[in-house]
Amino acid sequence: MSGTARQRSALPVALLSAALLLTAGCGQRPPAATPPADNGKSPATAATPAADPAARIRHWRDQGYGMFVHWGLYSELGGVWNGKPVTRGYSEQIQSWANISHDDYAKVARGFAAPKFDADAICRLAQDAGARYVVVTSKHHDGFAMFDTASTDFDIVDRTPFGKDPIKLIAEACRARGLGLGIYFSLVDWHAGHPFDPDNGNPVPASMEPLIEKQITELMTHYGPITEVWFDMSTPTPEQSRRFAGIVHRLQPGAVINGRIWNNAGDFVTLGDNEAPPPSMQPPFEVPASIYHATWGYRSWQQREDAPGKVRELVNGLVQARAAGGNYLLNIGPMGDGAIVPFEADVLRGIGQWLQRHGNLALTAHPSGLPPQAWGSTLADDKAIHLFVRDWHGGRLVVNGLAGDPQAVRIDGDDTAPPLAWRRENDALVIDLPARAPDAVLPVLRVELRGPPRIVPAHAIAVPASGTATLPWTAWHPGTSFAFGSGYRSQRATTVSLRAALLPDQAHDAVWLRFTGAKASSGQAYRVRVGTHEQIVTADALGARAIGPFALPDAAAGATPVMITLATPAYPAQDLELRFDAVRVSLRAETSP
Repeated sequence: MSGTARQRSALPVALLSAALLLTAGCGQRPPAATPPADNGKSPATAATPAADPAARIRHWRDQGYGMFVHWGLYSELGGVWNGKPVTRGYSEQIQSWANISHDDYAKVARGFAAPKFDADAICRLAQDAGARYVVVTSKHHDGFAMFDTASTDFDIVDRTPFGKDPIKLIAEACRARGLGLGIYFSLVDWHAGHPFDPDNGNPVPASMEPLIEKQITELMTHYGPITEVWFDMSTPTPEQSRRFAGIVHRLQPGAVINGRIWNNAGDFVTLGDNEAPPPSMQPPFEVPASIYHATWGYRSWQQREDAPGKVRELVNGLVQARAAGGNYLLNIGPMGDGAIVPFEADVLRGIGQWLQRHGNLALTAHPSGLPPQAWGSTLADDKAIHLFVRDWHGGRLVVNGLAGDPQAVRIDGDDTAPPLAWRRENDALVIDLPARAPDAVLPVLRVELRGPPRIVPAHAIAVPASGTATLPWTAWHPGTSFAFGSGYRSQRATTVSLRAALLPDQAHDAVWLRFTGAKASSGQAYRVRVGTHEQIVTADALGARAIGPFALPDAAAGATPVMITLATPAYPAQDLELRFDAVRVSLRAETSP
């Protein structure tokens, strides 16, 4: 698929830090989704976003969850060559791993009739799974175009008995069901001249540019509105990345582009295959997930077992991505005849049923702002904090950082169950759990609020009545992302935000922040936010004068978040390039360090 032919190791499930959760949602709350059983059009796709980059990324983030479809000529082989399973690498890259000649691989197309392909069945499964968009492979590394193209005859319309354009059929089915349409496009093309490379790090020669540009143009003009364009692999130059992305944004101004266009030319960061978001990961990002980590394309000999366990695993992955403010893209790999693998259909429907039982909370709620919880993840909406309890052992459940008394604590999805007993222990809410989990997939508790939640994150800095406090560098929590040069191996971690929290003894109408020892990127501007108020400050001013005034509510309102970001980042993962010794909080505008 997507990453290198050798699978990257999936990170362990990570809990989100308090500093990350304070602002990970960015205030964006998705609209309510149509329940899968309704088979209606999703309101998430009702409006086309403007060409404004912020508008299109908001629209995409509101959708939150998509279904990936890896289907191509490789599906006809099903991970087998010359009667033997090919056990190395992803099965969609079988031509490379089995070293199949171009002539022999092209002959496979003669039997690619796909009598069971049903575009509406694919989109119906996406809807049953609760997904809001479908991303389908238009061309993988083998170069075989799964759409009607004038750029080559090495395509499904010209070379196969199937003889139809599946991208067109899926586009029509998506529109009929109100789903967004996404397009996967490989920048590696073995048929056009790229040699086999286990890392798929081939550069794009100038001779291949016209083919790529023509095919991108066709995909962006023949299939209606596009939600997402998912580029993959190769090592293009910065100029090539910008040019390919420019074609998409010119022809599809509402589409977002993933990070694997490389050279930071995309609209969001793409994590590694099946990679969980790191604890400090900041949106926008997407987690590409597969049902079996060993392959994305169909594998006839794949071991398929324990569907309930697989549903639990993937639901937890979905919730974890959403709790971090990211999107989740879950793959199926239809068979060569076009049929959906029954096991995969059962798993995706199981996810959709769980979502429906809990009112699609995993998609409609936003990151809660609570500190990390050892037992699972948290989301919030206007009325409640939602606890997704991965580790249910009965007895006590301690929710750290949630101060203030809730109105009630209830088992979500069971209106007949009595409220659960709870009590306060300092800044923690302690809930008495029944011995048996109320949901076999992932139980959810609903903490109903009397008003806005009073959240006290770990390591909040107390501000005494004098209004003077110091936030040392160690009190600031980095929000991180990943920037990329050319190709998969060029990843580097970046700090895209710094967060701290203030807990004043009393309210203050005006406080100032004074940075000491500040070192910042020359010419850069920073956004400094205290609570709901913000100021834009140049790098030079950051170390030369006090910033303010800002208002601080008292501790009854919970901790007040303080955040520093770039005012106008050139790309989502751009590093702050900012360092300081401390920030002094004061009731007056100090003019000296």
